[in-house]
Amino acid sequence: MISGEIVEVITIKELVALGNKVKGKIVFFNIVMNPTYIGTFNAYGESGIGRRSGAAEAARYGAIGVMVRSLASNADDYPHTGVMSYNDSFPKIPAVAISTNNANAISAKIKNGKVVKVFFKNNCTMLAPVQSYNVIGEIRGSEKPQEIITVGGHLDSWDLAEGAQDDGAGCVQSIEIIRAFKKAGIQPKRTIRAVMFMNEENGSGGADAYLENAKLKKEQHIFALESDAGGFTPRGFTLDMKEEARNKVNDWIQLFKNYSVYDFSIGGSGSDIDDLKTIGAGLAGLRPDSQRYFDLHHASTDVFESVSKRELDLGALNMAAFVWLVSEHGL
Repeated sequence: MISGEIVEVITIKELVALGNKVKGKIVFFNIVMNPTYIGTFNAYGESGIGRRSGAAEAARYGAIGVMVRSLASNADDYPHTGVMSYNDSFPKIPAVAISTNNANAISAKIKNGKVVKVFFKNNCTMLAPVQSYNVIGEIRGSEKPQEIITVGGHLDSWDLAEGAQDDGAGCVQSIEIIRAFKKAGIQPKRTIRAVMFMNEENGSGGADAYLENAKLKKEQHIFALESDAGGFTPRGFTLDMKEEARNKVNDWIQLFKNYSVYDFSIGGSGSDIDDLKTIGAGLAGLRPDSQRYFDLHHASTDVFESVSKRELDLGALNMAAFVWLVSEHGL
C-alpha cells in the first residue's frame, strides 16, 4: 500500500520537464484518447504511452507510484487494464488504471487548486510461466494441400473479464470458417487452418511457437488472416503483402461491397500472424467498425453479452469469403 500527493501530467514530455519535482509523489497520467481520430486504434496507440512506459519513466525521477487514465473512448466507471513494462535500471513502482470518470474528477480537483492525496493497495504479482497450447483445426486442400492459409484469433484475455471481444470473437469467427465450409460441402483447393493462438496478451508465445513449428516442418504458408479487433460490423481488411498480391485482392473488392465491406487498405494484420511474412505469407487483418471497441477493451465489461451475433456472423462471412478466394486463386 502506498499513499501520497498526486501530480498530474498529460504527456511524457511534461513529466520530464517536472523531473525531480515528482519525487515521493504519485504521478497521474491523464492522457485522453484523441477523439478527432476516426480510426480509434490510432488514438489508442498514441495515448497508450502512459500505460506502457509511464511507471518506468516516473520511477526515473523518484515517483513512488503511478495512476493511469484508462485507454477508453467513453466516460464510464470501469478501469481498463493492459500491458506495461519496467526499466530494470529504476525501482519497479506500482501502477494502477482508473476509470475515465474518476480521472476527470481528480483532474477537476487539481485544476481548482486543490492538493489531492490518494492511497492504493496493489496485490498484483507476476507468476512463473506455465505450459499452454495453441488449438488448431484444419481442412486439407484438395489440389494444393501443401499451401497453407492460416486464419485465427487468440485464446487468452485479461483476467478481469471474459475477453469476449478481445479475442473470443476472433476465435469464434475463425472456427466458423471451418464449420461453414464443412457444412456447405466446400472443399478448398488449399489447406485452411484455423488457429486459436495462446499468449497474445503477454508475450505472443503462441505466435512464436507456431512460426517455429512452421519453419521446422518447412511448411509453405501463403496467406494468414487474423481477427483481433472485436466482433463489430466489418468494414474492410488491412493488407500487408507484396504489391502484386494487393493488386489481385483489389480485383475482388467489388465482391464484398454488398456487405458494406469496402476498405481494403495497407496496414498491419495482427500480432499473432505478423511474423509469418518472414516465411513468405501475405497477411491481412479483419477491420470492424472500431467506434465502440475501446468502450470495452481490457475492461470488466468485455463479456459475452456485449457481442452482437449478427455483427459477429457478418465478420465471419467476409473472412470466409476472403479465405475462399485465396484458396481458389492464390495470391
